[in-house]
Amino acid sequence: MTFKDIFKSSFLENVSSFSFTDVLIAMLVSFALGLFIYAVYKKTFRGVMYSSSFGVSLMAMCLITTLIILAVTSNIILSLGMVGALSIVRFRTAVKEPLDIAFLFWAISAGIVTGAGLIPLAVIGSVFIGIILVIFANAKSSDTPYIAVISCENENAEQAAMDILKNNTKKHQIKSKTVTAAGIELMVEVKLSDSSSKVCNLLSGTEGISKAALVSYNGEYMS
Repeated sequence: MTFKDIFKSSFLENVSSFSFTDVLIAMLVSFALGLFIYAVYKKTFRGVMYSSSFGVSLMAMCLITTLIILAVTSNIILSLGMVGALSIVRFRTAVKEPLDIAFLFWAISAGIVTGAGLIPLAVIGSVFIGIILVIFANAKSSDTPYIAVISCENENAEQAAMDILKNNTKKHQIKSKTVTAAGIELMVEVKLSDSSSKVCNLLSGTEGISKAALVSYNGEYMS
């Protein structure tokens, strides 16, 4: 090793050997795919509260993953250090919707494939996944479940309420029953025979029933 080799900059060598054109193309494709994932997420969202920050994070995750893969594929030694650095990263944000996990993996996968240079695979795969999600996530279910909350004064009113539910719903199942000095409160999962809520009017107009309410839910938040 000579005196010149000591001050030789490997950093500048990496800069000169790196293709800025490849980086620009990969990041532009990744940005376009991130926007597409964001649009599909916004189109298929069916939760309670829409979070625009999560959609933006999907786009950012696609770009960041592409940048990491570009760095890893350009230097084998750097890839080993990158694996060790990323292994200490821990995420504490809870995922509220099961479908959000699919979008996270989609954004990461699109970034990995794009960074690896397989741009046709990234584009075709993302378009195919997006079409599938739009078709199935927006599919309307005719058997939307509801929770009927019924306040009864006595057992006779309770029996009358159950008879109404039996005759006017496809399915009914008691989820909880609370008995107090003031009366009986029932929570019943029901599937309506049609889209109308006439069963709620029938319940509220029955003698001995002081309150009747229908609450929509997706069946995943209650056991």
